[in-house]
Amino acid sequence: MRVNVNNPVLVKEVKLRFRSMKSFIGILFYLIAMSIFVFGFIFLTTAFSGTGFFRPEESFFLFGLLTYIQLGLILFITPGLTAGTISTEREKQTLNILLTTSQSSMQIILGKLSSSIAFLVLMLIAGLPIYSLVFLFGGISPGQLGLIFLFFFLTMFTVGSIGVMFSTITRKTIVSMIATYGTMIFLAGVTAFFFMIAVQVNMMGQGITTNPLPLAHFWASINPGILIFTLLNPSTENMVSEATKIEFPVWAGYTIFYLLLAVTAIAISIKKLRVNMKRTK
Repeated sequence: MRVNVNNPVLVKEVKLRFRSMKSFIGILFYLIAMSIFVFGFIFLTTAFSGTGFFRPEESFFLFGLLTYIQLGLILFITPGLTAGTISTEREKQTLNILLTTSQSSMQIILGKLSSSIAFLVLMLIAGLPIYSLVFLFGGISPGQLGLIFLFFFLTMFTVGSIGVMFSTITRKTIVSMIATYGTMIFLAGVTAFFFMIAVQVNMMGQGITTNPLPLAHFWASINPGILIFTLLNPSTENMVSEATKIEFPVWAGYTIFYLLLAVTAIAISIKKLRVNMKRTK
């Protein structure tokens, strides 16, 4: 199965999205907000620290805040960009026309998904100069930044795939958005709660035990917040291993699960695109 790089659906979607003034206004306000936050943090820290210097540990703390802000934006914006890709076409009665073209279901789904991911990648790249300020004060390595951005992309790809899937299998955009945001709440919040509950219940019931807790490790491995925390503080990887008694990297479990989730979501979208359309006729 070969993916056509010259995808007409992708070209059309990218042109429509990047020719829209709203897209660049959104990026402009995003950069303004990030700049105010970063420079405000540096100014307040140097003004009230008593030394007048911005130390490496403060630079690392700022980097951590920016990382979690970026993660929150990804989890919040991506569903809004992808959850209506197919359902909006159906509501506007333009999906019939799209399906009568020579484009395959895979080209349509990947084109819709890729255009949304491209906009989010542009937003992250636009914020790199602000991120680079932390390197002036030390505490962060370029490799660490690159690794975090790699997992940002994996998260965007998976969340976008889930949004496109719900947009394909549901008829209404609002239903698709609710389902996608509900999935994000589960992955980002409920899994962390389940992880803490699993560890606490085990400790209360048995005290300190050497029995492995595969379910607790699974909840930790699929939570993006816990993953970012272990990437920012590699030593916390040992804390998760000690709590669950399983020596398996969180990043490896996260990568495997999210790749499988993304591939499954895309496969369902491709399979159901024309099936659902036939039912509406």
